[in-house]
Amino acid sequence: MMHTFTNVKKLTGLLLLILFSTTSLLAQVIKGTITSKDGTLPGASIHGLTFKLSTSSDLNGEFTLNAQLTGKAKIAISYIGYATKIIDLELSSGVNALGNIEMIAERKNSLSEVTISGSMAPSQAKAYSIKKNSNAIMDVMAADAIGKLPDRNAAEAVQRMQGVAVARYHGEADQATVRGTPFAWTSTLFNGNRLPSSNVMGNRSSVLDAVPSEMIQYVQVAKAITPDMEGDAIGGSINFITRTAPTSRQLNLSAAGGYNTFSKNGTYNASLAYGDRFFNNKLGLMLSGAIWDRQWGADSFDASYNTGLADPHQKKSINTIMYKRYMGSRQTMGVNLGTEYKFDASNKVFFRGMLNKFDDIRPVYESYVDYTNSRYQYNYRYSHYQTSLKGAELGGEHQLSSRLRLDWAVSDYKSKYYLETPPTYGTKGLPISTFRQKITGGFNNLSSDGKRYWAFDSPNGVGGDPMHFDAGLNNPAEIMNADKLLLQQLVIAQLDNSEHDRNAQLNAKINVSQKINLKMGGKYRHKYRESTYGSSIVFMPGAAMGIPSSPPLVSLSQLETKDFPSGSKFFGAMDGNHNQYIMNPLTKNQLFNLFSNDFLSPNGFVNVTPKTNPTALYNGKEEVASAYAMAEIDATDQLKIIAGVRNEYTSMELKGSKAVTAGTPAVTTISESTVKNNYNALLPMLHLKYALNEKSNLRAAYTRSFIRPSFGDMTPGTSVDNTKNPMSISQGNPNLKPTFSNNFDVMGEYYFDNIGILSGGAFYKKITDVVFTDASMQNINGTDFMVTQAKNLNNSTLFGFEAGINKRFDFLNGFWSGFGTEFNYTYIDSKVKVPRGTGNNISLDKSSLPNQSKHLFNAILFYERDRMMVRLAGNYRGASVETINQQLGPDFYIWTAANFTVDASATYTINKHLKAFVELNNLSNEPVKTYLGDRRRLTTSEWYGRRGQAGIRWDIVR
Repeated sequence: MMHTFTNVKKLTGLLLLILFSTTSLLAQVIKGTITSKDGTLPGASIHGLTFKLSTSSDLNGEFTLNAQLTGKAKIAISYIGYATKIIDLELSSGVNALGNIEMIAERKNSLSEVTISGSMAPSQAKAYSIKKNSNAIMDVMAADAIGKLPDRNAAEAVQRMQGVAVARYHGEADQATVRGTPFAWTSTLFNGNRLPSSNVMGNRSSVLDAVPSEMIQYVQVAKAITPDMEGDAIGGSINFITRTAPTSRQLNLSAAGGYNTFSKNGTYNASLAYGDRFFNNKLGLMLSGAIWDRQWGADSFDASYNTGLADPHQKKSINTIMYKRYMGSRQTMGVNLGTEYKFDASNKVFFRGMLNKFDDIRPVYESYVDYTNSRYQYNYRYSHYQTSLKGAELGGEHQLSSRLRLDWAVSDYKSKYYLETPPTYGTKGLPISTFRQKITGGFNNLSSDGKRYWAFDSPNGVGGDPMHFDAGLNNPAEIMNADKLLLQQLVIAQLDNSEHDRNAQLNAKINVSQKINLKMGGKYRHKYRESTYGSSIVFMPGAAMGIPSSPPLVSLSQLETKDFPSGSKFFGAMDGNHNQYIMNPLTKNQLFNLFSNDFLSPNGFVNVTPKTNPTALYNGKEEVASAYAMAEIDATDQLKIIAGVRNEYTSMELKGSKAVTAGTPAVTTISESTVKNNYNALLPMLHLKYALNEKSNLRAAYTRSFIRPSFGDMTPGTSVDNTKNPMSISQGNPNLKPTFSNNFDVMGEYYFDNIGILSGGAFYKKITDVVFTDASMQNINGTDFMVTQAKNLNNSTLFGFEAGINKRFDFLNGFWSGFGTEFNYTYIDSKVKVPRGTGNNISLDKSSLPNQSKHLFNAILFYERDRMMVRLAGNYRGASVETINQQLGPDFYIWTAANFTVDASATYTINKHLKAFVELNNLSNEPVKTYLGDRRRLTTSEWYGRRGQAGIRWDIVR
């Protein structure tokens, strides 16, 4: 570790040496900002006409061009959809500041015809210009495009982009991944820094439902990274650029109200953005805020199977069936501040700050039919999950000479996932009450071996199918009854997680000659993580444990309850009447009071928290020192070469507890345990970019990238979940290795004159030490547990291709010329071999990578004409394996079924300041399903209804 930090120190010294040796080389440099009536223009091309040098504008529209001559000169500025601007200059030694340069829409180009208030054209022109001029293979989306579809958080915003897939959690996207790889394999960045993750499962994938989409200015999805980007990105990286100071005053307001068809309740959404410049335009400020408040609900039909039984066929028999209903409220809030101060054309400092909060209140009502134990089970929990993401960044950009540009930044970001319930009894977490009722009459739909199956698994064809479920009671009158449901367990599940990142970085860009630019830099990150996930406080009544003279069990009817929540028909998406599983739940206060001594003691409850409970808690730190060097070489007028190397050294230390059971009788002792894992990642990279002409690029890239093991996978401890049926155990694996990948990409791009694109390419990844989650059923001291543990696999490969088109039909006449389409498709085929068996009886099962879908596509039909814009969008994600069961093989892998959602939006421009809009989500109302091996063997099916809203956008000043 010290050796790597010494290298970073040497690199910093080298940068300072270059700094001081080049500050005296002030020759001729041209600086300016490219703007239009729609704001700054990133990715503009600036070419010297009297000298052979060129550059492009950055995300703020700013550019720096070395002229290397004095006197008269000419430059040309071009931008997709705008007339090329020629500027005559009289260059003097030093910095020649041109200020703001406004581009005008080309009269003969469709931009002037398409650009009406509310059109997508200006936004797409920005995105395509950034993409066209980027060194990396990437796709880009601008803020205006995000606002044209009903995508209310950061994850939903990126689901429309080529090769991006999202995970849906109770109807809303919350995670995103590139090219179908596992979610933790995609690096999620804010302004170039990887976000800390408080993901409850302890992995590195960032949960994005805490960030309103209104906070985002641009999204960059890099499929092949360059050395100046974070290297832990096997799938790719998603970089969210927050809003920054505008070139002129801006004030925008939006407000909307809506309705959720499942909860039968309203929603509202509002946002405000204000930007301006002060002190002779030296100080710029952008302040934005948004809130999205909604009622929501979902029905989930869940099945668990007896995979721990010895008989291979009986492993497919049904253990429990659960009817679960969620009915709650969510609120997403965000505030973003971006400021900059320009001392002069060569020096500026900036500050970014953000505060995001996601409140998820969702009482959960769970009714089980337990075939294994011939009983009903009813769980009620009051879930109030809170996620916060906050932080700030201070940095600067300095043109120290015509050949040397320096930028630096320090940042501090924290992500936290936590619960504050119950509010008065010391231990915080998720309060869960469990009631059980014996089914004395038994079942009439058991198979010949006495087990419950679906018909296609049954030895004699008895069993039905999931979507026509019948409990099969011998006594139809023996339904769930509040008088007979007896309280048998109380649990407080501790789920708090937090990560705190502090970053410092320094970058230098050096113009070596007319054809060569060097870029180098260093970065240090200190991460601190705390986790209580998997720790549970458990209470049981003495009567349930057979303790003599214990007070009688308490029934649900003896406690304070309230009416079952109204909303859509209970499991109305399934055939039949399922009202027998509806129970009036406890009031919130009654649930909380169950954990007080005033209730526990009189009713004979005993604290039976497992002695191993402390092993689920851990904290730790991770230090990453990285450095890179790269060259940008204009080999010819058409060919650009980007070559370099990045090195990242990681030092990780986790502190937790470990349980050891020994002796006769067995005694369990808890001891402190520390896990250390240090490793180095050397990442060479090469990009080739060939411009066939002004409208088309060919790209090829070799990159090496990696993924760090997750904290939750490496903890020395064990977590036990007593609330599931069967109960589950999650074990850490301190010996996990990082996963590395050699990536090969080719891509072609063709840009239409009317602001459209045709693109396509192929990619291949050779991956080593894949980490997967192994799940197996184990019998421990007479009790069945589902045990999960992360392990490394052997090598795997991933191959795919992607293609996309965005085309306006302006070649048609009249009304029909307003139509257009966006379509992108990605095919991905991955292979990994999973060893199964022991000793000489090891076989290799073939599987795809976890979370990887073979087919992804987006299809959008839009219409833009005469003040009206309408968009109909379909998003498809193919089936993907979620959990690999190394012990039992592919027949027992958990899969997510293919899912297709349809959304729509419409905007009408009332005048240049005011627009009315309508947004509709999940018009297809397709459930999210998972299954065990066979696609008929359902494990979950969740329905969450449709939602929509209508409102106004008011551009008060623009």
